Amino acid sequence: MATWAEFAAEQPDMAAFVQGRFAADRHALIATLRKDGSPRISGVEPDFARGELWAGMMPDSLKSKDLRRDPRFALHCMTTTASMTEAGDAKISGTAEFRTDKGAYLKDLFDRTGWQPKPEEIDLFRFDVTEVVQLTVEGDEMVVLSWHEGRGTRRVGKK
Repeated sequence: MATWAEFAAEQPDMAAFVQGRFAADRHALIATLRKDGSPRISGVEPDFARGELWAGMMPDSLKSKDLRRDPRFALHCMTTTASMTEAGDAKISGTAEFRTDKGAYLKDLFDRTGWQPKPEEIDLFRFDVTEVVQLTVEGDEMVVLSWHEGRGTRRVGKK
């Protein structure tokens, strides 16, 4: 698994685009797996900080329970227009690590935002990435740029 910083060092332009899409609207969608293996879609606010991708969740929320049981996830930015001509689209997949050592993250969060929940008020996850996808429209073509850990980047144009 690659940390966000490792991915960003390998693909800085793509990382900047994807981070920008997630920053455009802090709210995103995360897909997790329920006990029976069916997907669950939930809202989440991903946070790119200290070279890592993080998300805090309400303690013992269903998505938190899902990730602690099965760490696989898919994260999707908010898409502003169906045509994607305005800003594009971004997706990240990988695995989540439940963190109990929240002090450094929460201090950094406070320094950046002025908000610091109590450690017991948040289930904290750090995400490793295995796939990152960037979708844009160039002329009359949809361009899919995808990075897979160990395979590098692939560009596909679709009309």
